[in-house]
Amino acid sequence: MPAPTPTVWTIKALLAWTTDFLKSKNVEGAKLETEILLAHVLGCKRVDLFVRYDEQPTEAERAKFRELIHRRVAGWPTAYLIGSRDFYLLSFEVDPAVLIPRSDTETLVGEAFKILKPLAAPAVLDLGTGSGCIAISLAHQKKDSRVTAVDVSPDALGVAKRNATKHGVADRVTFLQGDLFGPVAPGSAFDVVVSNPPYIAQSEFAELSAEVRDHEPRLALDGGPDGLAFYRRIAAGVGPFLKPNGSLLLEIGWKQEDAVRGLLNNRPELELGPTIKDLNKNPRVVTAKKK
Repeated sequence: MPAPTPTVWTIKALLAWTTDFLKSKNVEGAKLETEILLAHVLGCKRVDLFVRYDEQPTEAERAKFRELIHRRVAGWPTAYLIGSRDFYLLSFEVDPAVLIPRSDTETLVGEAFKILKPLAAPAVLDLGTGSGCIAISLAHQKKDSRVTAVDVSPDALGVAKRNATKHGVADRVTFLQGDLFGPVAPGSAFDVVVSNPPYIAQSEFAELSAEVRDHEPRLALDGGPDGLAFYRRIAAGVGPFLKPNGSLLLEIGWKQEDAVRGLLNNRPELELGPTIKDLNKNPRVVTAKKK
Protein backbone atom coordinates (compact mmCIF):
# COMPACT_ATOMS: atom_id res chain seq x y z
CA MET A 1 0.00 0.00 0.00
CA PRO A 2 1.16 3.59 -0.57
CA ALA A 3 2.95 5.30 2.30
CA PRO A 4 0.97 7.58 4.61
CA THR A 5 0.07 10.92 3.06
CA PRO A 6 2.69 13.55 3.96
CA THR A 7 1.59 16.65 5.82
CA VAL A 8 3.86 18.84 3.66
CA TRP A 9 4.19 18.10 -0.06
CA THR A 10 7.84 18.83 -0.74
CA ILE A 11 9.48 17.55 -3.91
CA LYS A 12 11.10 14.80 -1.83
CA ALA A 13 7.73 13.79 -0.38
CA LEU A 14 6.04 13.83 -3.78
CA LEU A 15 8.74 11.62 -5.28
CA ALA A 16 8.65 9.10 -2.44
CA TRP A 17 4.86 8.85 -2.16
CA THR A 18 4.22 8.71 -5.91
CA THR A 19 6.93 6.12 -6.52
CA ASP A 20 5.29 3.93 -3.88
CA PHE A 21 1.86 4.55 -5.41
CA LEU A 22 2.99 3.59 -8.92
CA LYS A 23 4.65 0.46 -7.57
CA SER A 24 1.35 -0.50 -5.97
CA LYS A 25 -0.27 -0.15 -9.41
CA ASN A 26 2.42 -2.36 -10.97
CA VAL A 27 3.85 0.42 -13.13
CA GLU A 28 7.27 -0.70 -14.35
CA GLY A 29 10.17 1.59 -13.47
CA ALA A 30 8.02 3.50 -10.97
CA LYS A 31 10.85 5.63 -9.56
CA LEU A 32 12.13 6.76 -12.98
CA GLU A 33 8.60 7.41 -14.25
CA THR A 34 7.84 9.55 -11.19
CA GLU A 35 11.00 11.60 -11.65
CA ILE A 36 10.39 12.14 -15.38
CA LEU A 37 6.79 13.29 -14.85
CA LEU A 38 7.56 15.61 -11.93
CA ALA A 39 10.52 17.17 -13.73
CA HIS A 40 8.24 17.76 -16.73
CA VAL A 41 5.64 19.50 -14.56
CA LEU A 42 8.26 21.67 -12.86
CA GLY A 43 10.06 22.47 -16.12
CA CYS A 44 13.43 21.22 -14.94
CA LYS A 45 15.84 18.35 -15.51
CA ARG A 46 15.53 15.17 -13.47
CA VAL A 47 18.87 15.84 -11.79
CA ASP A 48 17.60 19.21 -10.58
CA LEU A 49 14.93 17.53 -8.46
CA PHE A 50 17.52 16.23 -6.04
CA VAL A 51 18.92 19.66 -5.18
CA ARG A 52 15.40 21.02 -4.74
CA TYR A 53 14.17 18.33 -2.35
CA ASP A 54 12.82 20.76 0.23
CA GLU A 55 10.89 22.98 -2.21
CA GLN A 56 7.08 22.83 -2.17
CA PRO A 57 5.48 22.82 -5.64
CA THR A 58 2.42 25.04 -6.02
CA GLU A 59 -1.07 23.61 -5.83
CA ALA A 60 -1.41 24.10 -9.59
CA GLU A 61 1.78 22.13 -10.20
CA ARG A 62 0.62 19.37 -7.87
CA ALA A 63 -2.75 19.23 -9.63
CA LYS A 64 -1.06 18.86 -13.01
CA PHE A 65 1.22 16.17 -11.60
CA ARG A 66 -1.77 14.28 -10.15
CA GLU A 67 -3.49 14.37 -13.53
CA LEU A 68 -0.43 12.92 -15.28
CA ILE A 69 -0.09 10.20 -12.64
CA HIS A 70 -3.75 9.20 -13.05
CA ARG A 71 -3.29 9.00 -16.82
CA ARG A 72 -0.11 6.96 -16.40
CA VAL A 73 -1.91 4.49 -14.14
CA ALA A 74 -4.68 4.32 -16.76
CA GLY A 75 -2.10 3.08 -19.25
CA TRP A 76 -0.91 6.17 -21.10
CA PRO A 77 2.82 5.90 -21.97
CA THR A 78 4.98 8.48 -20.23
CA ALA A 79 6.49 9.63 -23.53
CA TYR A 80 3.05 10.71 -24.77
CA LEU A 81 2.26 12.41 -21.45
CA ILE A 82 5.36 14.60 -21.62
CA GLY A 83 5.43 14.77 -25.44
CA SER A 84 9.00 13.62 -25.94
CA ARG A 85 11.43 10.70 -25.83
CA ASP A 86 15.22 10.70 -25.83
CA PHE A 87 16.80 8.64 -28.61
CA TYR A 88 20.40 8.38 -29.84
CA LEU A 89 21.71 11.64 -28.32
CA LEU A 90 18.62 13.70 -29.23
CA SER A 91 15.17 14.40 -27.79
CA PHE A 92 12.25 13.75 -30.15
CA GLU A 93 8.73 15.11 -30.03
CA VAL A 94 6.22 12.25 -29.93
CA ASP A 95 2.46 12.02 -29.84
CA PRO A 96 -0.05 9.21 -30.48
CA ALA A 97 0.44 9.59 -34.26
CA VAL A 98 3.90 8.02 -34.00
CA LEU A 99 5.51 5.00 -32.41
CA ILE A 100 7.58 5.85 -29.35
CA PRO A 101 11.28 5.39 -30.22
CA ARG A 102 12.89 2.43 -28.46
CA SER A 103 16.49 2.04 -27.39
CA ASP A 104 16.66 -1.20 -29.42
CA THR A 105 16.32 0.89 -32.59
CA GLU A 106 19.54 2.71 -31.71
CA THR A 107 21.24 -0.51 -32.85
CA LEU A 108 19.97 0.18 -36.37
CA VAL A 109 21.13 3.79 -36.30
CA GLY A 110 24.57 2.86 -34.99
CA GLU A 111 25.09 0.23 -37.67
CA ALA A 112 23.90 2.55 -40.44
CA PHE A 113 26.24 5.29 -39.22
CA LYS A 114 29.24 2.92 -39.41
CA ILE A 115 28.45 2.34 -43.09
CA LEU A 116 27.80 6.02 -43.83
CA LYS A 117 30.76 7.50 -41.96
CA PRO A 118 33.45 6.91 -44.64
CA LEU A 119 31.17 7.86 -47.55
CA ALA A 120 31.13 11.31 -49.18
CA ALA A 121 27.69 12.94 -49.33
CA PRO A 122 25.78 9.65 -49.02
CA ALA A 123 22.10 9.27 -49.87
CA VAL A 124 19.87 7.53 -47.32
CA LEU A 125 16.28 6.27 -47.56
CA ASP A 126 14.22 5.67 -44.39
CA LEU A 127 11.01 3.72 -44.96
CA GLY A 128 8.27 4.25 -42.37
CA THR A 129 9.98 7.15 -40.64
CA GLY A 130 7.36 7.80 -37.94
CA SER A 131 8.78 10.42 -35.58
CA GLY A 132 11.82 10.71 -37.84
CA CYS A 133 14.13 9.37 -35.14
CA ILE A 134 16.21 7.21 -37.49
CA ALA A 135 16.39 9.64 -40.42
CA ILE A 136 17.10 12.68 -38.26
CA SER A 137 19.66 10.91 -36.06
CA LEU A 138 21.58 9.85 -39.18
CA ALA A 139 21.39 13.32 -40.73
CA HIS A 140 22.51 14.84 -37.44
CA GLN A 141 25.49 12.48 -37.11
CA LYS A 142 26.53 12.45 -40.79
CA LYS A 143 26.57 16.13 -41.67
CA ASP A 144 27.00 15.74 -45.43
CA SER A 145 24.30 13.10 -45.90
CA ARG A 146 21.01 13.66 -47.68
CA VAL A 147 18.11 11.68 -46.30
CA THR A 148 14.73 10.84 -47.79
CA ALA A 149 12.12 9.81 -45.22
CA VAL A 150 8.83 8.18 -46.20
CA ASP A 151 5.68 7.57 -44.19
CA VAL A 152 2.11 6.78 -45.14
CA SER A 153 0.72 8.91 -42.29
CA PRO A 154 0.48 12.68 -42.80
CA ASP A 155 0.19 13.15 -39.04
CA ALA A 156 3.40 11.22 -38.46
CA LEU A 157 5.16 13.30 -41.09
CA GLY A 158 4.02 16.45 -39.31
CA VAL A 159 5.77 15.25 -36.15
CA ALA A 160 8.88 14.21 -38.09
CA LYS A 161 9.15 17.57 -39.86
CA ARG A 162 8.99 19.42 -36.55
CA ASN A 163 11.73 17.16 -35.19
CA ALA A 164 13.90 17.82 -38.25
CA THR A 165 13.52 21.57 -37.77
CA LYS A 166 14.22 21.29 -34.04
CA HIS A 167 17.50 19.50 -34.68
CA GLY A 168 18.65 21.66 -37.57
CA VAL A 169 18.53 19.08 -40.36
CA ALA A 170 15.36 20.14 -42.21
CA ASP A 171 17.43 21.30 -45.19
CA ARG A 172 18.91 17.82 -45.64
CA VAL A 173 15.90 15.60 -44.97
CA THR A 174 13.16 15.30 -47.59
CA PHE A 175 9.85 13.95 -46.33
CA LEU A 176 7.52 12.07 -48.68
CA GLN A 177 4.03 10.82 -47.95
CA GLY A 178 3.18 7.43 -49.31
CA ASP A 179 3.50 3.67 -49.00
CA LEU A 180 7.10 2.40 -48.88
CA PHE A 181 8.78 3.01 -52.27
CA GLY A 182 5.61 4.47 -53.81
CA PRO A 183 6.46 8.19 -53.49
CA VAL A 184 10.18 7.78 -54.22
CA ALA A 185 11.11 9.09 -57.68
CA PRO A 186 11.91 6.32 -60.18
CA GLY A 187 15.62 6.20 -60.83
CA SER A 188 16.55 7.33 -57.31
CA ALA A 189 19.35 5.27 -55.80
CA PHE A 190 20.66 5.23 -52.24
CA ASP A 191 23.81 4.20 -50.45
CA VAL A 192 21.80 2.96 -47.49
CA VAL A 193 18.13 1.99 -47.11
CA VAL A 194 16.92 1.59 -43.52
CA SER A 195 13.59 0.63 -42.03
CA ASN A 196 11.99 -0.28 -38.75
CA PRO A 197 8.76 -1.54 -40.33
CA PRO A 198 5.62 -2.73 -38.57
CA TYR A 199 6.42 -6.29 -37.50
CA ILE A 200 3.87 -7.41 -34.91
CA ALA A 201 1.86 -10.39 -36.13
CA GLN A 202 -1.88 -9.81 -35.89
CA SER A 203 -2.20 -12.87 -33.66
CA GLU A 204 0.25 -11.30 -31.19
CA PHE A 205 -1.66 -8.09 -30.49
CA ALA A 206 -3.48 -9.61 -27.54
CA GLU A 207 -0.09 -10.32 -25.91
CA LEU A 208 1.13 -6.72 -26.13
CA SER A 209 1.10 -4.53 -23.04
CA ALA A 210 -2.03 -2.41 -22.75
CA GLU A 211 -0.07 0.82 -23.09
CA VAL A 212 1.32 -0.29 -26.47
CA ARG A 213 -1.82 -2.02 -27.74
CA ASP A 214 -4.25 0.70 -26.68
CA HIS A 215 -2.22 3.87 -27.24
CA GLU A 216 0.49 3.46 -29.88
CA PRO A 217 -0.58 3.63 -33.54
CA ARG A 218 -1.60 0.24 -34.89
CA LEU A 219 -0.50 1.43 -38.33
CA ALA A 220 3.08 1.43 -37.05
CA LEU A 221 2.79 -1.99 -35.38
CA ASP A 222 0.67 -4.26 -37.60
CA GLY A 223 2.91 -6.46 -39.71
CA GLY A 224 0.09 -8.55 -41.18
CA PRO A 225 -0.99 -12.08 -40.30
CA ASP A 226 2.56 -13.34 -39.65
CA GLY A 227 4.37 -10.05 -39.00
CA LEU A 228 6.38 -10.31 -42.22
CA ALA A 229 4.20 -8.40 -44.70
CA PHE A 230 6.45 -5.35 -44.91
CA TYR A 231 9.67 -7.38 -45.07
CA ARG A 232 8.33 -9.22 -48.11
CA ARG A 233 7.47 -5.97 -49.85
CA ILE A 234 10.77 -4.27 -48.99
CA ALA A 235 12.80 -7.31 -50.11
CA ALA A 236 10.89 -7.44 -53.40
CA GLY A 237 11.09 -3.69 -54.09
CA VAL A 238 14.43 -2.45 -52.77
CA GLY A 239 16.71 -3.60 -55.60
CA PRO A 240 16.22 -0.67 -58.02
CA PHE A 241 16.66 1.85 -55.18
CA LEU A 242 20.06 0.61 -53.99
CA LYS A 243 23.33 1.72 -55.52
CA PRO A 244 25.77 -1.07 -56.40
CA ASN A 245 27.15 -2.32 -53.08
CA GLY A 246 24.47 -0.25 -51.32
CA SER A 247 23.28 -1.51 -47.94
CA LEU A 248 19.85 -2.53 -46.62
CA LEU A 249 19.32 -2.56 -42.85
CA LEU A 250 16.08 -3.84 -41.37
CA GLU A 251 15.12 -3.86 -37.72
CA ILE A 252 13.39 -7.11 -36.74
CA GLY A 253 11.54 -8.64 -33.85
CA TRP A 254 13.80 -10.96 -31.88
CA LYS A 255 12.06 -14.11 -33.23
CA GLN A 256 12.14 -13.05 -36.89
CA GLU A 257 15.80 -13.43 -37.84
CA ASP A 258 15.54 -16.66 -39.82
CA ALA A 259 12.37 -15.63 -41.66
CA VAL A 260 13.68 -12.21 -42.71
CA ARG A 261 17.08 -13.55 -43.70
CA GLY A 262 15.28 -16.14 -45.81
CA LEU A 263 13.26 -13.45 -47.61
CA LEU A 264 16.40 -11.45 -48.45
CA ASN A 265 18.38 -14.54 -49.40
CA ASN A 266 15.74 -15.36 -52.04
CA ARG A 267 16.47 -12.10 -53.87
CA PRO A 268 19.16 -12.69 -56.52
CA GLU A 269 20.20 -9.02 -56.50
CA LEU A 270 20.99 -9.07 -52.77
CA GLU A 271 23.84 -10.55 -50.78
CA LEU A 272 23.11 -11.31 -47.14
CA GLY A 273 25.24 -9.68 -44.49
CA PRO A 274 25.50 -10.34 -40.76
CA THR A 275 22.66 -9.99 -38.28
CA ILE A 276 23.46 -7.34 -35.66
CA LYS A 277 22.50 -7.98 -32.04
CA ASP A 278 21.19 -5.33 -29.65
CA LEU A 279 22.55 -4.62 -26.18
CA ASN A 280 20.45 -7.46 -24.79
CA LYS A 281 22.14 -9.86 -27.23
CA ASN A 282 18.94 -10.37 -29.21
CA PRO A 283 19.08 -10.39 -33.04
CA ARG A 284 17.91 -6.88 -33.97
CA VAL A 285 19.12 -5.78 -37.44
CA VAL A 286 19.31 -7.94 -40.57
CA THR A 287 21.68 -6.57 -43.21
CA ALA A 288 22.19 -7.13 -46.93
CA LYS A 289 24.00 -5.47 -49.84
CA LYS A 290 23.18 -5.07 -53.48
CA LYS A 291 25.44 -7.23 -55.62
